[in-house]
Amino acid sequence: MKKTQIFFLIVLLSGIIRAQNQPNIIFLFADDAGYGDFGFQGSKIMKTPNLDKLAKQGVKFAQGYVTDATCGPSRAGLITGKYQQRFGYQEINVPNYMSKNSKFLGDDMGLPLDQKTIADYLRKLGYKSAVYGKWHLGNADRFHPLKRGFDEFYGFRGGARSYFGYDNFKGIHHDNKMERNFEDFEEPKGYVTDVFASEAVSFIERNKNNPFFIYLAFNAVHTPMDATEEDLKQFPNLKGKRKEVAAMTLALDRACGKVLDKVKELGLEENTIIVFSNDNGGPTDKNASLNLPLSGTKSNHLEGGLRVPFLIKWPKKLKAGKTYNYPVSTFDLLPTFYVAAGGNTEDLKDIDGVDLIPFVNGLNKERPHEDLYWKKEARAVYRHNDWKLIRFADRPAELYDVSTDVTEENNLAAKYPKRLKTMFKKLFEWELTQERPLWMLQQKFEKYDIDRMDRYRTPELVKKEMEKYYKN
Repeated sequence: MKKTQIFFLIVLLSGIIRAQNQPNIIFLFADDAGYGDFGFQGSKIMKTPNLDKLAKQGVKFAQGYVTDATCGPSRAGLITGKYQQRFGYQEINVPNYMSKNSKFLGDDMGLPLDQKTIADYLRKLGYKSAVYGKWHLGNADRFHPLKRGFDEFYGFRGGARSYFGYDNFKGIHHDNKMERNFEDFEEPKGYVTDVFASEAVSFIERNKNNPFFIYLAFNAVHTPMDATEEDLKQFPNLKGKRKEVAAMTLALDRACGKVLDKVKELGLEENTIIVFSNDNGGPTDKNASLNLPLSGTKSNHLEGGLRVPFLIKWPKKLKAGKTYNYPVSTFDLLPTFYVAAGGNTEDLKDIDGVDLIPFVNGLNKERPHEDLYWKKEARAVYRHNDWKLIRFADRPAELYDVSTDVTEENNLAAKYPKRLKTMFKKLFEWELTQERPLWMLQQKFEKYDIDRMDRYRTPELVKKEMEKYYKN
């Protein structure tokens, strides 16, 4: 055999071996779910057997965070592996909430084209990638998933829509129409949460022999409050929105189970990374979700707005049944997936996330992050280890030790003025590294977020709010 033939044979075999070693990756992503609204999070009301099983088979993160307390920016941070403020994606991605002074409005509000996504990185390593569900990273064609590294798409570009197919498109904005790949509008035949799971199962079956990445971005349990009659019947002791969100959560769990079962059926379970998380805290006033034992809700900077359920399973590398207690962020998923897929960490110089696997399996005993930041307009948060500073535009700052006060009821700002000052300085330094926001929130919506924060300030206030949803 000639040397050139031997060389090409070695290259071919190395490619086959790498493909066999590369894990499949499935990211199950919920929308607006409550921190405490899963069995594995302690709920006695919700029925989530499939996700509870996933928690037992994998690793549960006790302090899993998102990069923002609202949908669009949170997705921008996780899909790029960095603080979205670094490229101006700072505020919520809802055009009619934005100030007219913003640089971009409407369909022009989207993930900047110079930002690489998880799918972009994995494509370099030979992965086929698909996104099913809610995109919410820009309505214009240039922001489309198929132009951001993904090979397949079935879902909608916007932030919310009906869970059932529209009979006609009259009055329906294009970003809320269900779309197969590019501009092939195809409404679902069935309940959309189940439909998205079926799309993912089909993709797994078609790509079982090569490494794949699925971003299964459910719109459950975001409004509108749509549930099937069969699922509603499973919660006879509830009423109103709480009954509806319980039924929607049951459907979400069933859909996740369908995907998990297919992975097992095809013999792919051992070397498939499966992550489950949520985009932000639950909006209790909108969908009756519960973030207990945390205070706060979606769109504010209490733990209930920022801390989310977070699971990872990878039987080949991670032991089952473990709880990891240091803070992690959804922006850690990009480097975690990329390194697991065989990527070189040297390619990831422009991100803020870290590969979580060495921390979770105990090879690295340090914290993945000593410092984490959040910001929306003048409001901001700086967490240094277990100390958390919350800055407001219209009231004094607050300081909490979240290791001993997870409900954030004991404000220590007056007791530790030097620590407060030092943390303020660090927060200002971080802000100087950010880009000017591409769009800004109208002041009236800023006030709404603050009012919502006060309304759900303590677990006692939340429990009182929930009383109206339970039958006597």
